[in-house]
Amino acid sequence: MIAALPNHYLSPNDLPFNSSCLDGRFQLQSPDADPGGDGVWLILSGNRLLVTGKTSTPALPQELAGLKPVAAPLFVGLWEQRPCRLARISPEAGLPDTWRAVNLIDQNPLLPIDLLTLGGTGRMVLHWEDSSRHCGSCGAVMQRLPGEWGKACPSCGSHHFPRIHPCVIVLVKHQDKVLLARKPEWAPNRYSLVAGFLEFGESLEEAVVREVAEETGVQVTNIRYLGSQCWPFPSQVMTGFTADYASGELVVQESELEDAQWFSVDDLPKLPPKRSIARFILDKVLELP
Repeated sequence: MIAALPNHYLSPNDLPFNSSCLDGRFQLQSPDADPGGDGVWLILSGNRLLVTGKTSTPALPQELAGLKPVAAPLFVGLWEQRPCRLARISPEAGLPDTWRAVNLIDQNPLLPIDLLTLGGTGRMVLHWEDSSRHCGSCGAVMQRLPGEWGKACPSCGSHHFPRIHPCVIVLVKHQDKVLLARKPEWAPNRYSLVAGFLEFGESLEEAVVREVAEETGVQVTNIRYLGSQCWPFPSQVMTGFTADYASGELVVQESELEDAQWFSVDDLPKLPPKRSIARFILDKVLELP
């Protein structure tokens, strides 16, 4: 039977999309290490992972079953000691009757945590492939470096490696209230933590101070790191913090947010799904059930 995603996580390392969730079943390897022979397929269509079998027992396909990838498939490693090859198909492609496409960013995707995490890894690899076709220095077509995921430019000699973008995400507390914000594209009444990308020259803690001030007008102090989560949509690592209110009146940056409010810990809005570091922080700090 399919194992539902946990309702609580002891550590942020246990969150979906972090590699520890693969439980040793997958070993990432470079594309030129393909041993050949039969294996399994990691097939993505946008943010959807294609699986076979019953809903209760999803599995990776062992063949393409006539599907035509939009680009050459790519060896990415070993899944249960078998070659695992990554392919991308068009969203318009018809699927075999016994296959399903599961959205990796559904609130409760019907996948075990290891397949969900493997799908996220494939999503990050495809993003790297899309963004590394040409050299960022001179524009020439790039070539793979042997034995790794980096690429080299044959024209100017530059080397480029997968780009993982660091982000901060922070729970701000003030007495018995917490500062939560929402973007207009989110589900109705869902709020989450203030978050944003690092800028040039910033430490993680400096980014926390700036993002909270820019988006809400609030100044914070006593910043504490809690953990991180890989977020492969398309290629981030979310670094989680808590902070205390220091000063300032709440002023919403409308170009970024639809709303931000101080919520009593006894009267919270709809919160992010349990699979996210935002919810991990809320659950841990507020001791939510």
